[in-house]
Amino acid sequence: MKQTISYVIVTPYTIAKSRTGGVMSRLLARVDLELVGAQMIAPDEAFAREYAMYLRRQNAPNDITLLSDYVEQNLAPSGGRRHRTLLLLFCGENPCEKLVDICGHLYSEHRINDIDTLTGETIRDTYADLISSPDNPAKPTYFEPAVITPRNQKDADEDLALFSRFLEGQENIIRNIQYPDPSKIEQTLVIIKPDNWSHPSSKPGTIIDMFSRTGLRIVGLKVHRFSLVEALEFYGPVEGALEEKLAPVYGKKAREILERELGFTLNEEVEKALTASVGMAYARDQFRRIVKYMSGIKPEEGASHTGSNKPGNVMCLILFYEGENAIRKIRDVLGPTDPLKAPSGTVRREFGSNVMENTAHASDSPESVKREQMIVRINENHLRDIINEYLIKNRQ
Repeated sequence: MKQTISYVIVTPYTIAKSRTGGVMSRLLARVDLELVGAQMIAPDEAFAREYAMYLRRQNAPNDITLLSDYVEQNLAPSGGRRHRTLLLLFCGENPCEKLVDICGHLYSEHRINDIDTLTGETIRDTYADLISSPDNPAKPTYFEPAVITPRNQKDADEDLALFSRFLEGQENIIRNIQYPDPSKIEQTLVIIKPDNWSHPSSKPGTIIDMFSRTGLRIVGLKVHRFSLVEALEFYGPVEGALEEKLAPVYGKKAREILERELGFTLNEEVEKALTASVGMAYARDQFRRIVKYMSGIKPEEGASHTGSNKPGNVMCLILFYEGENAIRKIRDVLGPTDPLKAPSGTVRREFGSNVMENTAHASDSPESVKREQMIVRINENHLRDIINEYLIKNRQ
């Protein structure tokens, strides 16, 4: 069956209330679709007005005012400030139908007025609100949809074309707030690593939800596939540290194994030689494993290959956080490199497997933030390219 693309918009209110992780947990765990794009956007008034116009044209008559008015009033700037709004792209078979099922209904004919009958089964069951006047149940007094997703592919394609036009020239990092003391504000980079994306899972969303306890703002994110070159550069500083830390340990271990097998004692000079050979070989192998884990490509297979600059075979989600003491706060929630040594309640303790597959990365200093954001090109996002490529292919 043909694969197509649909979208989910996570509303500004949902993001401001730090519900992003919970929403993504539902989306990622309960649909057999691939997350192919993610971008935090800040709609302007023109976009909100045009998107609302599209919705008025697409929705059934009794749904027109409810959703389109919400978009025009709540996605548009207020008080001179644009609002963070998350756009997610999903690819697969029948994405519109599947996303509507998990997002849930917001329309009046599906509204349940008896609170005791609510189940929390869908995203809107849990995070949306539709409150009516006691005197007139047909008239909503408060409406918050939590997420927005199209009901059919025709509407999705039309909306995606609008998004593409809006995204041209838009920055990937949202700068929509002025802090009382900017000198106290830090930014930090987080990577939700490839082991979280091997199968449909709530883990990525749960990790985001755990980071939300810091009170920091997500100001940018994107789906990223490390090229071999990027992975080698990103983890380059780790290579020397692995050699320094692991080579002596495995040089000594090699000596102990040989002594046990050969039945006689080896001197210190032999251990030094084993450290320089076996120990260093082990440390370098561990570095190659890290690079393969992050890019899906073995360094020896692709270092001289013309495709070493192309996106790798595994995906990550990169998030950019902002706020006071952002680096320390994120790393406190993340936990130390070794999940077995991480405190209970930290991301790595909950989800990390070992030192190699420790589920997430976070910058450890302002200098690391600058270096790492350049390598992953945090200011760039290919979401618009994905939309355009899909729309062109769909017209053929």
